[in-house]
Amino acid sequence: MIDWLCFGWRKGKKTEEFNGDKFQSFKNSSISNQNFESNKHGLKADTMPDDSSTVNKDEVHNSNNDGNGNQSRVFNYRELATATENFHPNNFLGEGGFGSVYKGTLLDTNEVVAVKRLNPAGFQGEKEFLVEVLMLSLLRHPNLVNMIGYCAEGTQRLLVLEFMPLGSLEAHLHDIKPGMKPLDWETRMKIAAGAAKGVDYLHREAKPPVIFRDLKPSNILLDEGFHPKLSDFGLAKFGPVGDNSHVSTRVMGTHGYCAPEYAQTGKLTAKSDTFSFGVVLLELISGRKAVDMTRLGGQTSLVDWAIPILHDRKAHLQLADPRLNGQFPVSALRKAISVAAMCLREDANKRPSMLEVVQTMEYLSTLKDKRPRSASVENVPTDSISVKETTKAFSHNENREQAVAEAKMWGEQWREMRRQSDDSSTVPKA
Repeated sequence: MIDWLCFGWRKGKKTEEFNGDKFQSFKNSSISNQNFESNKHGLKADTMPDDSSTVNKDEVHNSNNDGNGNQSRVFNYRELATATENFHPNNFLGEGGFGSVYKGTLLDTNEVVAVKRLNPAGFQGEKEFLVEVLMLSLLRHPNLVNMIGYCAEGTQRLLVLEFMPLGSLEAHLHDIKPGMKPLDWETRMKIAAGAAKGVDYLHREAKPPVIFRDLKPSNILLDEGFHPKLSDFGLAKFGPVGDNSHVSTRVMGTHGYCAPEYAQTGKLTAKSDTFSFGVVLLELISGRKAVDMTRLGGQTSLVDWAIPILHDRKAHLQLADPRLNGQFPVSALRKAISVAAMCLREDANKRPSMLEVVQTMEYLSTLKDKRPRSASVENVPTDSISVKETTKAFSHNENREQAVAEAKMWGEQWREMRRQSDDSSTVPKA
């Protein structure tokens, strides 16, 4: 997938957004003795003031030594060339802004891995490589991809990550190959809930907090059982600390996912990620791409096309992916649409936090369609769904605020019931 900036495409230009000298003070203790070749090139700080880089050194160091950081392995180029059979085309997995990704098998451990090889002429460059090594060294969560190691030998820049056998969400949503089945509703909500948990971890639990800044289907990888993990942290940014409400930074990301206030002002907050999540959730609901140049008549941008429908409850069925063949709980569809609408609000302050999104999505991911096939919403062209039919399907006319509040309440009740069930199962029998 081609990466685009919010304000257009840029190719072959390295991003000057991370101070190479400052990186030395943030590096994981497990890689502190490594001399990155990038320091030879005189990396310069971004000319734009960027408070996100001036985080507390001791705080970052402590987060690396509390058992939560990843212990990264340093590879030489020959090891990775051998693992990927000299980057053979048969091992090619895909390509993104960073470069090409190959499947490989480490010779000494026989572990299957994914090897990301930086393309010097690509969208991302030296600084993004340093940022990704830093972020993945500091962070660990079940919904974040795990970094095994890296290579910075000569001009070569490679990342070694855990292998995700099911590929990316994009492949299962927008690039379905022959023989692949479309994702069912339950799996889509499970993926959305897991991705939300990963972003929430970055915002609330990471020390310092991190803004992902590039949430999209191609950056959500799928493990066995469609367990989602966020990947590609090259554009990630340390969030505001102390009394700061935002981070002023160069506008970067992928067209179609950037929050409007960030694109217009360069002021980055955690709510920017919330907007991006809303776009991804809308893609999961509708099956449409965030930006689809093959669609005309005002339908190129998913958000622009969907906004009027989000605010018209009688038309909500038009958002459902036809490939679902009506196999979804209508009430869950309505609530998922409500969450997407809240996340996509133009006023960032009125968007929910990712914790609130997680609470809602956890509940929605447990809802199953219990109706028989004949009772499901039929797969008919959206323009043939009558007002009477949609009115019947969405008979309750509560507003979006109430819908999300109810879903949050249900999510909290569901988690409490699950905790009580777990507690009772651990009580020894008399």
